[in-house]
Amino acid sequence: MKTIQRRAFLAASGAAVGLASTSSRAQTAPVRVGVLTDMTGLYADAIGPGSFLAARMAAEDAGGTVLGRKIEILSADNQNKADIGSAIARQWYDREQVGMVVGMDNSSVALAVEQVARERNGIAVAIAVGTNDFTGKFCTPNAFSWNYDSYSLTHGVAGSLVARGLDSWFFLTVDYAFGASLENDASDAVRKAGGKVLGSVKHPLNAGDFSSYLVAAKASGAKVVALANGGLDMTSALKQASEFGLQQGGQSLVPMLCTNTDIHALGLPVAQGISLMTSFTWNRNEQTRAWAARFKARHPTMPSMDHAATYSATAHYLKAVAAAGTTDTQAVVAKMREVPVKDFYADNATLRADGRLIHDMFLVKVKKPAESSGAWDYEEVVQTVPGDKAFRPLAEAGCPIAG
Repeated sequence: MKTIQRRAFLAASGAAVGLASTSSRAQTAPVRVGVLTDMTGLYADAIGPGSFLAARMAAEDAGGTVLGRKIEILSADNQNKADIGSAIARQWYDREQVGMVVGMDNSSVALAVEQVARERNGIAVAIAVGTNDFTGKFCTPNAFSWNYDSYSLTHGVAGSLVARGLDSWFFLTVDYAFGASLENDASDAVRKAGGKVLGSVKHPLNAGDFSSYLVAAKASGAKVVALANGGLDMTSALKQASEFGLQQGGQSLVPMLCTNTDIHALGLPVAQGISLMTSFTWNRNEQTRAWAARFKARHPTMPSMDHAATYSATAHYLKAVAAAGTTDTQAVVAKMREVPVKDFYADNATLRADGRLIHDMFLVKVKKPAESSGAWDYEEVVQTVPGDKAFRPLAEAGCPIAG
């Protein structure tokens, strides 16, 4: 296994510190949160170092201490590999007394860490996990999904586009749990709306060259070529699609997962007109703008929905620890479910029995260059989808502990 680079942040002083070694949860030991994310790979812009910053901001806003103990934020690069992610989480729970691991921006990593958290009696909060199985058949009492899943990313967009006459779809899908879940949910939404799926092709993670897949998509004649992938895979496929004349030939390119950092990388001339679902837009109201300005002052980009969700989850965990009066996992989990989630990211959200945070989602359209007031003014909210409509009903979740 490669050497894993890790960083720690001590909220009380703002200084970088080494990882402390301790054998017990002494009452004077720091309260630790581990941010486990893609620091250098294809998802790094949307989550990565920005999520480490967001968690640190949550610790700072909590005053740097909770229960009279300093708050420490750790970070590590999961390298989008389940074995590396689960090994880091196991060490954090066992040796570093980390109470919550947050992030896990890869479905395979998230599913692996979820089970480690069950074994080690820790808390796991997924931020950017697409597979519904995290809160479905593999759900656990101590695991939560804070941001989106494939159901919420696909149903609003697919139904809207089919209603507008874009009723034949072809999928270009990344070949792991996240891509499969996106394609399955989007296909289901397309068919329920009266459309049809003409086919799909699968590509490896971090593919680079999409030429053969785009040739197949063009040959399908589908009105919509849906990209069931994310990060650099999605932006690369969109850029290369123009070289193959898909849009010029009348086909619409629809990414199932696209963040504002992706739009920034693409540029409005390429991204304009794209419809997508998101849980957060920085320019939505005074509260989102204020937090985004604080974030941007310390980071090269405006915050993505993943960054905002990481802040929200970390802040809520710290509130739950304070309310419980202890870092005991069962007591904190109970308070996480009991204390309302109400912040700039999610207004009056609720944690469901399967671990899914129910909050509003937003159908947005990417602006044309002439409609934008400047850098990062990219998205126009077309529709607010209430949480009870945005996410899969609990009765369909398949979570064995949800009753």
